[in-house]
Amino acid sequence: MQTQRTELNFEGQNFYVGIDVHLNGWAVSIISEKLPLKTFTQPPSAEKLYNYLTHNYPGGTYHSVYEAGFSGFWTHYKLKEMGINNIVINPADVPTTQKEHLLKDDPTDSRKLARSLRSGDLKAIYVPELLTMEDRSLVRLRATLVKDMGRYKSRIKAMLYVHGIPYPQEFENSKSHWSKRFIRWLTETDLLQSETGTLALRTLVQEAEQQRNLILDTTRAIRKMSQGEKYASNMKLLRTIPGIGLITGITFLTEVEKIERFTNSDHFAGFIGLIPTRHSSGAKQSNGEMTFRGHVNLKKMLIESSWIAVRCDPALTLSYHKYTNRMDSNKAIVKIARKLLNRIFYVLTNKKEYVLCVVK
Repeated sequence: MQTQRTELNFEGQNFYVGIDVHLNGWAVSIISEKLPLKTFTQPPSAEKLYNYLTHNYPGGTYHSVYEAGFSGFWTHYKLKEMGINNIVINPADVPTTQKEHLLKDDPTDSRKLARSLRSGDLKAIYVPELLTMEDRSLVRLRATLVKDMGRYKSRIKAMLYVHGIPYPQEFENSKSHWSKRFIRWLTETDLLQSETGTLALRTLVQEAEQQRNLILDTTRAIRKMSQGEKYASNMKLLRTIPGIGLITGITFLTEVEKIERFTNSDHFAGFIGLIPTRHSSGAKQSNGEMTFRGHVNLKKMLIESSWIAVRCDPALTLSYHKYTNRMDSNKAIVKIARKLLNRIFYVLTNKKEYVLCVVK
């Protein structure tokens, strides 16, 4: 007598999983090479998804995708660890029909991801190693602390302005602000008439001083990290380029991780966002402003470094003067930033120190 077969084996078959990630739950769609299979909602857990796949489609080859966002890459690390071929994509790169724009919900988004993954229409973004992500967190934390420090300083100056407190003659130049003498003037002088006003001002100054100490501690930790085996050699190369200091150099190394992933300097510039938009139709072609896509923080740091580099590198100084003869200085510095980016790409790719050019 024949018995019912209870064992399943999907060996050699591919299953494609689209995950719409949210804080409290995931919308998941699973399709095979020929059929849509299942769409459901589950808790935000890679283990639960893996258990569902192995229980219902044992022996299969699993491919998954989700959009980069607030949740970072921990889901990617977990899925890869469990043997699921996961990729992370830019949400703007997902092919979407007009109907999906008009009737948008989480199940629809997950089905769209699974369908696009099966058809090969999705291009994965680069996911750095876990340890690099942790190093990056420290560097980004310092940038946040610096922004917060600026806010504390603005609050203190706003309070002085509201109460009509003028700066002494020795502090009329803003470059003298936030020196030790300036802090002593704020804390040791009775600038306000009441105890409550004095307490409010001194509390703001204490917050700014605490913030300054946090920035110093973080900077020391970053300097120590940059001298470690992982970054020391590349940092030495980057510091030979005019305009590239400790923070700019380590930011590039932690954000980029591997320069080898860029095929050429144009590819690298596209990642940063130092390429123009382009519109062409027939014989008409036009280039526009810089593309909005790219790494905003690296682009900003590169342009800031370019203002220093044009004063230190004779070749860049010459180029800058030529550019300003036919365009605005702000546009000229963007072109200098592209040249500086080419120098960064060269020294990291060829492992050679940058040598200042001599203009004859």
